[in-house]
Amino acid sequence: MYSFMGGGLFCAGVGNILLIVSTATDYWMQYRHSSNYMHQGLWRYCVPGKCMAHTDSIAYWDATRAFMILSLLACFIGIVIGVMAFIHYSSFDGFDKTFAAGILFFISCFFVLLAMAVYTGVTVNYYGKRYGSWRFSWSYIMGWVAVVLTFFSGIFYMCAYRMHECPRNSNSR
Repeated sequence: MYSFMGGGLFCAGVGNILLIVSTATDYWMQYRHSSNYMHQGLWRYCVPGKCMAHTDSIAYWDATRAFMILSLLACFIGIVIGVMAFIHYSSFDGFDKTFAAGILFFISCFFVLLAMAVYTGVTVNYYGKRYGSWRFSWSYIMGWVAVVLTFFSGIFYMCAYRMHECPRNSNSR
């Protein structure tokens, strides 16, 4: 049980770091415009030499930002509850902390998956037609890796919950 929780905490910790870096950095997409390479993130876009904040409130940026922030919060709360389950913190005995952490990791995975799907769909349809030379960049890729890590965190914690709920009888053969 503890190896599953340890694996879940490791995946969730790395996933949460990737979510923070992915959300905060400006390399979700790179493209060429007027013979200059430019890149943009969720908060700013950069041209050679300077970066500027997105001043427009465009729905897909707002949705992607909101889903990424909700994913970060769910993952962080899941980590806190997961650590409480790991060290057998006795407060809040009314609910199973292992199960709650697993559910929060799945919720985090769902939110980051929504964010990535919204951003991917709009970017491919808009920039794919407007710019010939564009590509997704490393911040975007970190977001997809975070999807996988938060999913596996949920799997690990659900496995730990099942092992805790259904202990095997060690005397029977």
